[in-house]
Amino acid sequence: MAESMKWIVLGIAILMYVCVIAFQERKVVYTTIAAVLVIILGIIFPDYIFTLPPEQAANGGFLARTYALTHSLFEVINWNVILIYLGSMTIAALFLYSNVPARIADGIINSSKNTGIAIVLILAMTGIISIFVENVATVLVMAPIALALCKKLRMNPTNFMIGLAVMSNLEGTATLVGDPPSMIFASYAGYNFNDFFVHNGKLSIFFLIQAGLITGCIFFYFFFAKAGKNKVEVEKTKVISWVPFIILLTMIIGLAMVSFIPTDFPYLSGLFVLALGIISVLWYVLFQKKNGKEVWELIKGLDWETIFFLLGIFIVVGGIQEAGLLEEFAIFLAKICGGSKFLGFFVILIVSVVISGFVDNVPYIIAMLPVAGSMADTMGLSKELFMFALLIGSCLGGNLTPFGASANVVSMGIVKKEGYPMRFSGWLKIAVPFTILTTGVAALCLWLIWA
Repeated sequence: MAESMKWIVLGIAILMYVCVIAFQERKVVYTTIAAVLVIILGIIFPDYIFTLPPEQAANGGFLARTYALTHSLFEVINWNVILIYLGSMTIAALFLYSNVPARIADGIINSSKNTGIAIVLILAMTGIISIFVENVATVLVMAPIALALCKKLRMNPTNFMIGLAVMSNLEGTATLVGDPPSMIFASYAGYNFNDFFVHNGKLSIFFLIQAGLITGCIFFYFFFAKAGKNKVEVEKTKVISWVPFIILLTMIIGLAMVSFIPTDFPYLSGLFVLALGIISVLWYVLFQKKNGKEVWELIKGLDWETIFFLLGIFIVVGGIQEAGLLEEFAIFLAKICGGSKFLGFFVILIVSVVISGFVDNVPYIIAMLPVAGSMADTMGLSKELFMFALLIGSCLGGNLTPFGASANVVSMGIVKKEGYPMRFSGWLKIAVPFTILTTGVAALCLWLIWA
């Protein structure tokens, strides 16, 4: 029965992804249906999908059957990401209202040699912020600036928003505090903050990712070169208030500082951002003299569709992980690589890119890190060669599809809200060459330094 449940859950996930690709306008419906099916199966067949803790398994009955529901809602769903997204959306909406993004966009455009360089500077800034701040929050911080610049240039913001997402995912890998996969890696490998820069006298993951960043900036310069050959002078927009910008900076600095606080509480950064979001709304009401209807319009205008989409994805991917499918795949992968150093490196890298394009990279990295480490030990190699390949492939591979990372989903939601629905093929047009180039350059540097 347990084996059958694994394949049923995998079948539900595959069907869900197919429907999301084919019918993006109804993606929330399909992810919700898939999540409900996984939970129902967990209730009907306890301990076959979501592994019961010993006390629940011993009691059986009602408590065992409701475990799938409570576990899915309170543990499988990453509420920290949801809280960060909700608070950041609110701050970003008021940041846009303040006209500060438009003012920044004006300054970048006026000070840049041409608009192509201006776009690349904004994308590079996105990557730098993402080194210390969660990727979703970074996209939400930079999106108003990108949208304001696109309005000035009268250009479709879709490709620009794809750039924001992939650049934030790229740099989120660079430091211990940038993204959850890096934190998981640091915990497994025993790395501290400085080890991400230099380890055992060799350049570490930070510099490998910077090679990818430079490659990404060059790629986007040539991509946007036709749209930005000429220099454009624009009149500087008048700022309504700098308060949302101050709150935004507080969020960025606060998230970086929260990452260093030693605590097991999983929602600290999420509650911090949500609290700043509430403060922003209070400022909007008390100091901007907005009435209830205007506040309701602000809240109603937030991207609630993306929140519900993420909830469904978290539950389905959690079911895949806890059913043991990722662990079994990791064991299979270790066997087929044999004793070849290059084959092991290549397979881990490529498979990680492909898998992370469709599945959340956190459960995949958790399952694969011990495999990568043991493979390196067996061959008498430095663990970093395979573990860095896993980290680079799984984090940069999330750029491959529009649902490969939370930041991608958020960027799609933003452009849809702006009236520019993003097509799956449109995402691939930019993301596939970007992913191949940045991953290839980072992997080459990794091989030359650590092989």
